[in-house]
Amino acid sequence: MSRSRLAPGVEVVAVPGRGLALRTAEGEFLGVRTGDADQDTLLAVLSGTAPAPDDSELRRVLRAFEEAGYLTAEPRHPEWPAARRSVRLFGDPILTRPLAAQLTALGAAPHTPAAPPEHLDDLLRDDPAAVVWCLDGPVPDGLWDAADRLPGHGVAWLRCHREGRQAYLEPPAAAPGDVTSAHVRARRLAATPAHRELAAYWRGPRTSGTPAGLTGPAAALLAALLADDLHRWATDAPGTGGLPARRRLRRVDLRTLTVTEHPVLPVPDVAPMPHALPVPHALPVPHALPVPGAAPVPGAAPMPKKNG
Repeated sequence: MSRSRLAPGVEVVAVPGRGLALRTAEGEFLGVRTGDADQDTLLAVLSGTAPAPDDSELRRVLRAFEEAGYLTAEPRHPEWPAARRSVRLFGDPILTRPLAAQLTALGAAPHTPAAPPEHLDDLLRDDPAAVVWCLDGPVPDGLWDAADRLPGHGVAWLRCHREGRQAYLEPPAAAPGDVTSAHVRARRLAATPAHRELAAYWRGPRTSGTPAGLTGPAAALLAALLADDLHRWATDAPGTGGLPARRRLRRVDLRTLTVTEHPVLPVPDVAPMPHALPVPHALPVPHALPVPGAAPVPGAAPMPKKNG
């Protein structure tokens, strides 16, 4: 048997009078029927403190655990691949600083240029594997248009921004066809009856009273979510259930630091309008055939009479 240790997040507990129960990584409890297997030995094997047994009954139970996906091999901590270590960070320091610290701890090599990018070439300078742009405020119209083209150049594109007391983490875009910033804006406008107001809010100017900037804990949360997205992309980590990362828009309530997920899809390209066919200035008028017994039309030539 290749696996005998419980997978991360999976736990087994002894329930008085009811035997063993397994708690899944999602928080669901399942009963475990051990049969004649020794429970203490089973728990020792599952925790990794005892080798896999030769006992057939224990092996039966362990095989059931493995087939259900609750066992893993030795713990694996994937390293950040060298080819994806270079990450360029743009935006406001209250977000880029904690993000750089977390990325460095995970094994990436983040770099924060002194000047903001003006063109796509500025974003692609030094051949980064990923670009992250974080704003402590709304995104001005057109600011991220060039960055939306990064996935077409093989560069992952992640971003977040704040709107009042809400922050938005947009889905990572790592390949052509992924959700871009322009797609998110279009989807959000289409989903609200206040689309004119939302567009005006993005466009500005905006009048406010007391500044509603990010707090330290809020910035740390946003940085942690972005760093986790980047690490999962870099190491090709499997999904954790729920919405796929590349189709997920996350909204963070900065008052309570709660996160909600919303599905978002790319916006299909609009097909070009077909060329109109030329229309003649004047269409020929067809001649009407004479109808027997019909009243004569004023000004028309007299109809010939039949003989007999």
